[in-house]
Amino acid sequence: MVVRMSHFGDLLPGARVLLGPGPSMADPRVLRAMATPLLGQFDPEFTLIMNEVMDLTRFAFESENLHAYPVPGTGRAGLEAAIVSLVEPGDRVVVGECGRFGLLLIEIAERCGADVVPVRGEWGRILPTEAIAAALHGGPTKLVAVVHGETSTGVLQPLEPIARLAREHDALLMADCVVTLGGSEVAVDRWGVDVAVAGTQKCLSCPSGLAPVTYNARAAAALSRRRVKVRSNYLDLAQLGDYWSPARFNHHTAPTTMVYGLREALRAFHDEGRDARFARHRLHGDAMRAGVQKLGLELFGKEAPEHRLPFLTPVVVPPGVDELRVRRRLVADFGIEIGAAFGPLQGKIWRIGTMGASATRQNVLSCLAALEHVLRGEGWRSAPGAGVDAAVASYRDAGVRGEDVTESLGASGIGRV
Repeated sequence: MVVRMSHFGDLLPGARVLLGPGPSMADPRVLRAMATPLLGQFDPEFTLIMNEVMDLTRFAFESENLHAYPVPGTGRAGLEAAIVSLVEPGDRVVVGECGRFGLLLIEIAERCGADVVPVRGEWGRILPTEAIAAALHGGPTKLVAVVHGETSTGVLQPLEPIARLAREHDALLMADCVVTLGGSEVAVDRWGVDVAVAGTQKCLSCPSGLAPVTYNARAAAALSRRRVKVRSNYLDLAQLGDYWSPARFNHHTAPTTMVYGLREALRAFHDEGRDARFARHRLHGDAMRAGVQKLGLELFGKEAPEHRLPFLTPVVVPPGVDELRVRRRLVADFGIEIGAAFGPLQGKIWRIGTMGASATRQNVLSCLAALEHVLRGEGWRSAPGAGVDAAVASYRDAGVRGEDVTESLGASGIGRV
């Protein structure tokens, strides 16, 4: 049988401003780095790059851990690697759940044969520390797993109190920091987090495909004490750790281009500086929230600002407004993508992200102007220009002037306000 192939033209996807919960827009300097010629995985130049990636990963996690490297795969691969490597069948695992990604941690732990004890909270609220404490009092526990930044609801979970509880009960704490790394503080050592997992496609503004992880000596000791082999070969942290060590254990062929991209993304974080980067994410998130509320829209969630993700704005869909049609019109008419929701929140909220390279004044103002226009077509009324005016006032109150948008850190401009 002869299969006739049609002509395939150049790949030219439409221009998009990515303002959803991830992926964010890639930093141009990351994309340039990913166009660098390939090296063999044991080339001395590449192993030097690997060492730099590990040093930069420690910087990002604010950690001195020996083990700090990327797992090949998306953030979910990193989460699965951590859980499947640490948890053996029958181990008691306490999992905090107040959103979609807490549910994911429960599912992964169950697939590992764990005795899972869910601690369930209200979606849009942080997990009460006393609920975690009560679960830990229920019996010897191997692992506590919580989500630092719950992308499905916009909640930022305090980790330090949970880390103290885990230590008191001789349990390990694993934190899902997929969305938070590079956008808000992730102080692994100071907080006492034993294992932290991140992703590249959120606040780091690198394409998805690697999952930075770090784990301390307590977690490494638990890996060495396993009674049975890890069920996954590819996601075995002990073997991956040997690969990202002077031994260079031949575990897999490194995704060289992604390693280049991650190095540049982490270097951009380092160049911008922690304080400046976190302040930039707060600045643009505050402006977005001010504008959204001035359009008469309600923010989802009941937590205080310190317990909300600074770079993700969950917005309640107003009565009578078609949630999906609004998102489609934003893409079709303005090239702007915002996010939908999961589970019980599906169709009820939008999630607007201002992460990494997407976090700029221009993107915030463009999104608010476009949203006002599209909502008007849905019959939703607000004072003309109210959202943009409120965002501009938020920038002005923060001491940012319009001409400041031209300032940047580095050639890409990712540090610009």
